[in-house]
Amino acid sequence: MKLNQVLSIVNQVEKSKFISCLDRMCTDAAKNNKKLAKTIDNIDGQIKNASGSEITQLFNTVRDFFKFTLKDQIMMSSAQLNLLINILSRDGNCVARISWIEALYEKEWQELTTLSKELHTSIKEDVNGSLIERNRALKIYHACMKEAYFNDEKNNRDAKVTDDERSILNVLADELSLSTDESAAIEHLVDIIPKNGVLEALNCLRDMGVLFISRKRQEIFIPDEIVTLLNEIQGKYLADKYVLRILRTLTDAELSNILKAHGRKIRSVSRIDKIYTIIHSGISAVRLLSEDMHHIDDNQNQRKERLKQLINDLEIEVDKLGTTLDERINLIVSSLSTATDKEFDALSASGFKQLLQTLEAHFPSILDLLKEAFELEPNEIIDTEKLRSLSITPIDILYLLSNDEIRDVRDAIGLPKRGNPRFAILESFANATDKLIENYDALARRDINALKEVGADVLEGDIGVKFEEVTKAIFEILELNIDEDLRKSLNTAKDKADIIISLSDNDIIIGEAKTCKNGDFAKYSTTSRQVKAYVTRAENQGKRVAQVLIIAPSFSDDFIESAEMDTEVNISLLEAHGLKLILDAFKSKRNPKFSPKLLTKGGLLKAELIAKNL
Repeated sequence: MKLNQVLSIVNQVEKSKFISCLDRMCTDAAKNNKKLAKTIDNIDGQIKNASGSEITQLFNTVRDFFKFTLKDQIMMSSAQLNLLINILSRDGNCVARISWIEALYEKEWQELTTLSKELHTSIKEDVNGSLIERNRALKIYHACMKEAYFNDEKNNRDAKVTDDERSILNVLADELSLSTDESAAIEHLVDIIPKNGVLEALNCLRDMGVLFISRKRQEIFIPDEIVTLLNEIQGKYLADKYVLRILRTLTDAELSNILKAHGRKIRSVSRIDKIYTIIHSGISAVRLLSEDMHHIDDNQNQRKERLKQLINDLEIEVDKLGTTLDERINLIVSSLSTATDKEFDALSASGFKQLLQTLEAHFPSILDLLKEAFELEPNEIIDTEKLRSLSITPIDILYLLSNDEIRDVRDAIGLPKRGNPRFAILESFANATDKLIENYDALARRDINALKEVGADVLEGDIGVKFEEVTKAIFEILELNIDEDLRKSLNTAKDKADIIISLSDNDIIIGEAKTCKNGDFAKYSTTSRQVKAYVTRAENQGKRVAQVLIIAPSFSDDFIESAEMDTEVNISLLEAHGLKLILDAFKSKRNPKFSPKLLTKGGLLKAELIAKNL
């Protein structure tokens, strides 16, 4: 969930800690930054009065300074705080109940304690053979960690690992080929991490500006921008879900190479266990790509060729492949780390829902798999809106299934066997939505026969929902801000708006998508009662409804006249074929810009004129 979205959810009291933190940083950074000083001046120098978009702009401007300050605070904090940050920055944990974070912390603490005991046994043992180098590495790191922690006591100071000492220890762990979980477990041997006190630690992170705490909902929110910062601070080049994609693409031998490089067991270990052992170990993605996955005797050219094949297998689009190993690694890392927005855009909201439903039909356990992989609560209700708020894309879900399972899905829905099966499945659902968009007017008129003729099979009972979803998809293509989180918060069991378009932090358009089988849409009294109830709920939550927009195949003269004469609410009417006309004109332009203000003129909108002036 983006920072701007989080700011729109939490109230003023709940976001005040972040604003105060940002205010301090802006004041310090602006002293030597004219650009930042000017940005602050543009909002009258009062950050506390800034809108969500202005606060986001300020954060982006001061991001590097924010990262520097945050890193300094984290480095000097307790091991408990670092363990908690590791949990919070993982996929799926950016929106969660406090009680669930406490449960995850307890589980992580138990696993770390178990690993610490295992490593302590290895450190004390004298072994021969292939494990001697691994034990030697563990002993060296343990001895250095003890010295870094306890040397302060010699000077009558509290024992702790300083920033400089931790930097050296990080380099040492890397040179000794220790994984992140191993180095954390050894530190746990020296400086035991408390088992309790999670809420106090969360409050500490809130004061740092890392997260928001909603006391009313008993939830924590960590914006995507902050998660990215935390990963960078931890030296984590890629989120676990992207590492999973790489590992799914590697051969069994390459997975074994990675485990062997870190002294892990490979005999009688299944492919899936190899993959999740590597992910949980926290091995650097750059190290994995540059060294660990390759055979020890592979030369530089062989490694470059293997990465070239990996880029093709992951279907990463490149303008320039790169000539060196580092350039190809950077290409993979940068492409994957910035893939989220592009992957959400690849499927409409309707297409995403269809994909999830199809996967559920073939793999009823897919939702349980999602909850396990992304550490979601067992009783959590999973839908595409929830997944979007957690930044879990359709491709992320497809990579949760094994290569064999994904090929079964591809074959079951009758797709060609060439190319990457995951991307073939994704493309098929994108095409399904495209068919409905192309035949939008037939969908609006509930013309089942016309839809069947073009291969867009829709059940009669599903047409209303499909029309709503395809309308949202069209607005998304027009680059309007479809606010599903706000719609969800406004809707009740009785009153359910179809579409919410956010114009700013407080201004919205409420949209209603109506199908009609025979003749013109004429139910004004019923429709007006609906939309007025939505407007009232929105205004009660501090939103200003700039316009109500009703989309239908066509409207009766009485409906148009009643809408124009309504003094209680501003209503615009847009015919389905007119919206499709606007979309076609938008897609035909080189650099199109569609202003949502064009939808706020009132009365029956002149789609031809709007399309002509795009």
